[in-house]
Amino acid sequence: MTVRLYDTRAQQLRDFVPLDPENITMYVCGPTVQSGPHIGHVRAALSFDLLRRWLQYRHGRVTFVRNVTDIDDKVLANATDSEPWWALAYRMEQEFSAAYAGVGILPPTYEPRATASVPQMQELIALLIERGHAYPAPDGSGDVYFDVRSWPDYGSLTHQSLDAMEAAEDADPRGKRNPQDFALWKGSKPEEPADATWSSPWGAGRPGWHIECSAMSKRYLGPEFDIHGGGLDLRFPHHENELAQSTAAGDGFARYWMHNGLVTVDGQKMSKSLGNFTLAADVLAAHDPLVVRYALAAAHYRSSLDLGDSSWAEAEAALSRISTFQQRAARVAGGGVGSLPSQSLPAAFAAAMDDDLGVPQALAVLHETVRAGNAALDAGEDDAALDALRAVLAMTSVLGLTHTSGAKADASQSALDALVQTMITQRAQARADKDWAAADRIRDAIAAAGITLEDTPAGTHWSIDG
Repeated sequence: MTVRLYDTRAQQLRDFVPLDPENITMYVCGPTVQSGPHIGHVRAALSFDLLRRWLQYRHGRVTFVRNVTDIDDKVLANATDSEPWWALAYRMEQEFSAAYAGVGILPPTYEPRATASVPQMQELIALLIERGHAYPAPDGSGDVYFDVRSWPDYGSLTHQSLDAMEAAEDADPRGKRNPQDFALWKGSKPEEPADATWSSPWGAGRPGWHIECSAMSKRYLGPEFDIHGGGLDLRFPHHENELAQSTAAGDGFARYWMHNGLVTVDGQKMSKSLGNFTLAADVLAAHDPLVVRYALAAAHYRSSLDLGDSSWAEAEAALSRISTFQQRAARVAGGGVGSLPSQSLPAAFAAAMDDDLGVPQALAVLHETVRAGNAALDAGEDDAALDALRAVLAMTSVLGLTHTSGAKADASQSALDALVQTMITQRAQARADKDWAAADRIRDAIAAAGITLEDTPAGTHWSIDG
């Protein structure tokens, strides 16, 4: 068993060799909480949820850190007199958490906010100044910049030459030695809220965007960790700058860099700045959360994903095929799905997941197993059908494609079952009385509710249409 992952920095697939095989360490850039999440944010988080689940299956433990950027130019810009920046940030953070939970994304091991790690950021900045890789602006503004020309490896993540890079626009350029130098600390400005500043050796201000991830990853995972993840749009300048400042400070930092592809609309990246985004809350209100999870996971994590109405319909149909088989096979199990012994994953499924998280290929194995299981049921081969059911349950569990039912959902299911069973009994009686018109009316009423009946020698069973 060898997991292979595409390393963006190496630009190739690499065998995954963790620092500690019994505890995988991952850092993923979380949201900047200036406004609510769009579906692209959910796709990014889901990509690394799937990776985390797979590495957890293979290694047993994953320490997963995802940060929250709760202080930033955009957060300050979107604040109002009635909702200060910190209140806006918290409200938006809750919206992100709700969207993630809605599609079954596991909560991180640690979820630090940038505002809680300012002392660690200042320590890192001071070290970079001491090592000659950063400097305070000479104009007394309080800004501190990273000196990109002091670090020969700058550009190694995205394989760009320094001279070809655009100027960094994250702070006042007047105090910079080089246009590409980026802000580590941003001096306070008169128009900004007083509670959005911290004291520092260089003057009151707040951290730049890039320094936070370097400081927080080190705080929670140590100076070197296994995987750094994020969206493809974060490679430059954010991840390039993280890598430069951390390694210039003497840290090993991330050993593997992974980036998910973007959600697109008519070929353009979905983003708030372009105004072409679809809010996650709207998608989750319109579709079953499991359908949303399936649709977002169905494409390879590194590919672009263009979402449309057909995406949700295809996902719904695929999940219906899986659930219908599970219902059919569970009836054969007698004691119910919960009484079935567990089964290891099919070798082809595991091979697909080991190969750079090949979820599309893994889903193909899942559906082939469903087809084989249905064929076994049709042929009366109960043992083969139950083997297929156990395999399907194992695969859907790893992919997070299993509905979690609370007491309310269980009660609703029981009530629905009682109603449908009553109608099935009435239909059976009508057929016994040779009242075919009444039997047909009952069957039509059941079908109109989106329920399919299956007449078998063992009785009539029902399932909800996909």
